[in-house]
Amino acid sequence: MKVFAAELIKLKRSLSWGVAVLLPIIMVASGSIITLIDGRALEDGWHTLWMRSIVFYGLFPLSVGIAILASLVWRTEHRGSNWNALMAGPTSSLRIVLAKAGVVAVLAAIMQIIATASTVVLGKLVFGLPGFLPPQYLAVSVTIVIASIPVAVLQSWLSMQMRSFAAPVAVAFLGAGFSTFLLVVGIDPAIFVSPYATVSRAAQLGTGNFADTGEITAAVLAIITAASLVLSAVLTAANTLVLERTDAHT
Repeated sequence: MKVFAAELIKLKRSLSWGVAVLLPIIMVASGSIITLIDGRALEDGWHTLWMRSIVFYGLFPLSVGIAILASLVWRTEHRGSNWNALMAGPTSSLRIVLAKAGVVAVLAAIMQIIATASTVVLGKLVFGLPGFLPPQYLAVSVTIVIASIPVAVLQSWLSMQMRSFAAPVAVAFLGAGFSTFLLVVGIDPAIFVSPYATVSRAAQLGTGNFADTGEITAAVLAIITAASLVLSAVLTAANTLVLERTDAHT
């Protein structure tokens, strides 16, 4: 817990907070702006607004955003002799992996909360939609948060291995794009192999897009959650093993 708290303290003056706050707002607002420019109505109210905001956001901007956050979280360790100090310290590899990935996952969760809140604000203040965001979409948001965890672990791993800030982000962009393609052609089992596919699939829940049936059922939520937890566990174990065998940088 102390290691995790220390990682949070490191973010005090980090650009991570700006990314976590601004990225979801910009992505969600862009869908609404396009809607206003085109003069298109929200034919199905909250559902249509959700489709034009969160669904697009979950295709690749979310994964790319998590990648940026991971690169920012690891950037300090790749400066000067910080990496050698990290490796020489008393903290175990598993605790380092969990702390780093945990911080990225928390930031990803904050992004999703802000994205959902932005959707509600736009729906009420800009489009004047009646009522409130249907509760099933709140369940989808929770599922997206869970599905973001394996992406956070994977991107933390990549950012640990690569000193380059941009390289892990490029991997996320390509990985999210390819994973979306797999879902488009109906290869739904990709969610058990690719974390990017898992989070994209979660964002499509209830929309009828790609492999989604349009129904949000307990079984589908359970499958996506299970895939997320299994991938997170496997990636965490692999990340820990790699870190234990990593030498100090010269």
